[in-house]
Order: sequence, then structure tokens, then C-alpha cells
Amino acid sequence: MKPVLALLPIAALAACTTTAPEARPAARIPIPTMTYGTGGLERVLGQTARGLTQQFGAADADVAEGTGRKLQFGSRICVLDAYLYPKGSGEPVVTYVDARQRDGSAIDRASCVAALSRREGGK
Repeated sequence: MKPVLALLPIAALAACTTTAPEARPAARIPIPTMTYGTGGLERVLGQTARGLTQQFGAADADVAEGTGRKLQFGSRICVLDAYLYPKGSGEPVVTYVDARQRDGSAIDRASCVAALSRREGGK
């Protein structure tokens, strides 16, 4: 019985040890995408920066974000953010758009695209 009692503290210490968690590589952040041809956004989705400026005039903001780029266009009605990401070795294209009214409240993205198409002189 005494040999069993002598092993009890060793067994108790072994139960207290922990193993370090296995290191895992960081997850890749997915590039947002939208389905082409839905919601009246086909005039914007898939466009290059040049295609957007031909439609809406000069961008009000042009921001590089990692491998992506955000072009922002505004009118008296709304603000549209177009996010462009490279596809393979080709030129970056719009894969996601977001829109809001000037006061920050929600607006339909397709309605904002239509409003921007009617702005004069790119504004």
C-alpha cells in the first residue's frame, strides 16, 4: 500500500500540467464579393477605376487599403464607396459597393448609382 501512496503526488502533479496549444497560421481575410447582375449594380460591379471615373467623374476620395483600393463618389443625395481588388494578374475591379445618404442613413445601393450617374461635372 505504501508504494501506491508514494506515487500519488507524482500522479497529482502530472494532472496539473498543460500542453501548449498548437500554433495555427492566421486565417486569410476573404475579399468581399457580390453576385453580378443583381440589384441594379451591374453598371458598377466588375468595373475598373477608369470605368468608374468615366461614369461618375473624378472620385472624391481614393484610398489604398492593402492590395485593395476604395474609390468614393458623392452627390447631393448619397455617397458610394466602391472597393476594387485585383483578380489574378489583371487590373483591380469593383467587387463590392456600399452606399449611404449624406447624413449617414441607409440608401439602396442601386439608387445611389443612379443618382451619381445624373450628377453634373462629376459632382
